[in-house]
Amino acid sequence: MLRPEFPVLSRGAARPALPDGGSGDFTEAWLRNRRLSEHTRDAYRRDVAGWLAWCAAGELDPLRVNFLDVNSYGRELEGATAARSGRPLSPATVARKLSALSSWYDFLVKLRAVEANPVSGADRPHVDRDHSATVGLTPEEVDALLAATEAETGPAAARNRAAVALLADLGLRVGELVSLNVTDLGAERGHRSVRFVGKGGKPRRRALTPSTAYAVDAYLAERAAAQQVAVPELAGPLLVTATGARLDRHSVFRLVRRLARTAGIPAWAQLSPHSLRHAFATTARAEGVPLEDVQDAMGHADPRTTRRYDRDRHNLDRDPAYVIWAARARRRG
Repeated sequence: MLRPEFPVLSRGAARPALPDGGSGDFTEAWLRNRRLSEHTRDAYRRDVAGWLAWCAAGELDPLRVNFLDVNSYGRELEGATAARSGRPLSPATVARKLSALSSWYDFLVKLRAVEANPVSGADRPHVDRDHSATVGLTPEEVDALLAATEAETGPAAARNRAAVALLADLGLRVGELVSLNVTDLGAERGHRSVRFVGKGGKPRRRALTPSTAYAVDAYLAERAAAQQVAVPELAGPLLVTATGARLDRHSVFRLVRRLARTAGIPAWAQLSPHSLRHAFATTARAEGVPLEDVQDAMGHADPRTTRRYDRDRHNLDRDPAYVIWAARARRRG
């Protein structure tokens, strides 16, 4: 429920400014109204907070701005640099920030706190749907990464093997990986499986390959032995730190880059867990898996997103002209 201080308009009423200290509560109400991962919620909180800070600096009332103000904000974002990398914000990042604001204002419109969404008429940057900034991996590089993981020793080696196997064989998002719990593991019709909540709050289930199941079982057996309990007694997060806390996404990022460096992969410093997700899509399509099956496995709502992940989609070896020619040659006998 929204607190009384949040404005709701009657027809003809003036639009009041957001109350001091109230925008955070309002943003939380908006986020609770959407099915989002915690990572996406955090990003959207930062996006709205950045906009409100910009409005405050320019002495603008967020409830009285128009598309020209949003355009000015967008142009400033395009000239800004990311705090972590020091590089200019990409068009995709700017578009995502404006998309978050648009959703925020749509929520305000539904509550009649504003008459119209000022972002809807703004000039958003063009994002090439056929391009992704994620650095990909070849199948041979994935093999090398897995080999480096297998060669690891030490107290975290078994956990790391399970984490990388889940990323490589299932193409999970890093947020999906770190959110897994022990109780998400199961079996269905002879398949080892894992259930989780994917992007958009959608329940998902995937099959574990034999090698991934082996890596997960070995890790859980080692963890149970260390705790002096039976494996079925384990509970909580699937992947944990030495202190028993849930492994976080930043640790997985560092793990992938460290292993890639050990494996001798040239672009190791630019890799991320998402690189393994791209490799999953590319390899699946190259091996003849239908686009719709890859789309379902990755949890994409739009097949165009799946195609963008397929780094080999423009390879002339896959030109359908060859298939047509071969069929004609067979007919001619």
